[in-house]
Order: sequence, then C-alpha cells, then structure tokens
Amino acid sequence: MEFPDLGKHCSEKTCKQLDFLPLECDACKQDFCKDHFTYAAHKCPFAFKKDVQVPVCPLCNSPVPVKKDEIPDVVVGAHMDGGCKRHPGRKKEEDLLSLQEFLPRWKVNVVF
Repeated sequence: MEFPDLGKHCSEKTCKQLDFLPLECDACKQDFCKDHFTYAAHKCPFAFKKDVQVPVCPLCNSPVPVKKDEIPDVVVGAHMDGGCKRHPGRKKEEDLLSLQEFLPRWKVNVVF
C-alpha cells in the first residue's frame, strides 16, 4: 500500500528528496527537507525580508538602525561618536557644564 499524495519533494534543485514532513520557507513559500529549510541552505532570494538583525550600541544599549547597504560596524561607530547618550568623553563635558551652573560666579581682579 503506497501513499502517492503523502509528503512533498524538496524544492532544492540538487536534492528533490521526498519528505513526509516538509518545512515551508516563510520567505519564498517553497517546501524543503530538514537539510535545506534554512535561508542559507537553499540560498533564499527573499531572506533579506525576514532575516533582519538590528545592532545594539554597547555603551547606551539602544538599537541603532542600519539601512540595507550600510555596514553595521560603521553605523554603530558613527552613533558612538555622534549621537550616543552615554559616550565616555561626553559625560564629563556634560557634568562640567552642569557644575558651572551651580557654582557662583566670582569676579576676581588680579593686581600686580
């Protein structure tokens, strides 16, 4: 007794294995065996829509948005140099500015 309609063949061109529990790729909607269901294994052309990772700044722990053609390390570096709230050098400057507001302004005349 055979079950001709049971299972599906792997959509990978080099495989075509009959799989009774095939997995559907959520990006390209094709069926794959357990060896080819990952984006990388079947070289999914639509993986960029699903496999999105957002880097996090190591100083302020906030997500840093990266556009499609940008290098994440460069964008995070630019964030740390410019827009990071917890930049080590910037914190000292902010502390000094806030200290100057609270200190009385003394007028000192130096006579020689």
